[in-house]
Amino acid sequence: MRSQKIPEGRQRLYVLDTNVLMHDPASLFRFHEHDVFIPMVVLEELDKGKKGISEVARNVRQVSRFLDELMASASEQDIDKGLALTNRNLDEEAEDISGRLYFQTRVMGAELPAHLPSHTADNTILATALSLQKNKPDVAIILVSKDINLRIKAAVLGIRAEDYYNDRVLEDVDLLYSGIAELEDDFWDKHSKDLDSWQEEGRTFYKLSGPEATEWYPNQCLFSENEKQPFSALVREVKKDHATIETAIDYQLPRNTVWGINARNNEQNFALNLLMDPEVDFVTLVGVAGTGKTLLTLAAGLVQTLENNHYKEIIMTRVTVPVGEDIGFLPGTEEEKMTPWMGALMDNLEVLTHTDSGGEWGRAATTDLLQNRIKIRSLNFMRGRTFLNRYLILDEAQNLTAKQMKTLITRAGPGTKIVCLGNVAQIDTPYLTETTSGLTYVVDHFKDWAHSGHIILKQGERSRLADFASRTL
Repeated sequence: MRSQKIPEGRQRLYVLDTNVLMHDPASLFRFHEHDVFIPMVVLEELDKGKKGISEVARNVRQVSRFLDELMASASEQDIDKGLALTNRNLDEEAEDISGRLYFQTRVMGAELPAHLPSHTADNTILATALSLQKNKPDVAIILVSKDINLRIKAAVLGIRAEDYYNDRVLEDVDLLYSGIAELEDDFWDKHSKDLDSWQEEGRTFYKLSGPEATEWYPNQCLFSENEKQPFSALVREVKKDHATIETAIDYQLPRNTVWGINARNNEQNFALNLLMDPEVDFVTLVGVAGTGKTLLTLAAGLVQTLENNHYKEIIMTRVTVPVGEDIGFLPGTEEEKMTPWMGALMDNLEVLTHTDSGGEWGRAATTDLLQNRIKIRSLNFMRGRTFLNRYLILDEAQNLTAKQMKTLITRAGPGTKIVCLGNVAQIDTPYLTETTSGLTYVVDHFKDWAHSGHIILKQGERSRLADFASRTL
């Protein structure tokens, strides 16, 4: 869908589609030294989308505010010459903004094929881009759109078209930080020269230096599957010349159960170490269905809320994006409306509360007790709230944008732990991809923080049927 490579140094003019501005209001300022062009039909579509309380409507209103600021002191001549785009302190990388913003100020007709009626918004944008190509032969005209079909039509008509890449966290999702590293067989031989070890409260610590130690991240999980001496630990501190690691608690042992649950593999064991650590305020668990993300998170939350009283209550929420057709409005309170979306919570609670003692009455009493300490909340009402001493679980986090993720995480008050669960291979939100998901965004941005941890769970433990389906379908 791309034409030939643009020669280095050639002037570029980026024509923005409406969905780019709706997706990222600050996209106006993300093209550095290059110019930006907004067709009139884009302004019309923005005007139609400004009403409402959705995230898209808020983004449209923010775009309008940016445009109003740029137009505040502009004359008619300034508009024809282009408005200077200056740094809005949106991020540290946007210091070299020197491009200009141009609006469509006159009718720009171009011949479209007969099977492309010009009265549709997308085709009007294509006609505008064709007209710019004709009138500005020395400038590289590039259409930027999140709409794949529009980019295909543009390529057919000979217009260079690109996706909006500025919000892409990684080049490829395979580069996503895994949170876990396997030690080589000769690791201890390489790092034994300046090795220092000690014990505190039954836990063993190692302070070591070497080629690998300085490349680790805080709370990264390390393991060695040496048959003679298996080893698992978590990185606690990383300095320029050394690192400190701590041996992990083995939650696979029957004596180290968490609300009756034991880890079934090495990844689950590390996940429980992060979930049960009060010094880790933010945990992200990524994995396919059946890897135990929700079960482990709930078990750790119940122990720390009901037994240790470390948190006042568990709050669980998720993005309400339907997989199929929407079933319409749901009756009842906020919690009742969210209940149909919380099937995973109910399924895992049933596993965690199953007991043969006490009969039906005992199970009902246990369920009532747990439901009094577990609250279900909607993301729609998170803005402006502050959660104190809460254990907050965000399910299906891959469907959030980076901005929505920031809005949620900044709700955390003192003593609150946030756990984000998701599978970046199952994204249901339009215009989000594996590399632009808010979950990918926070994993990459939090990996250097001493109070966060991350694990990618790969091994399915739900059932042999589910495991086989995940691998083959």
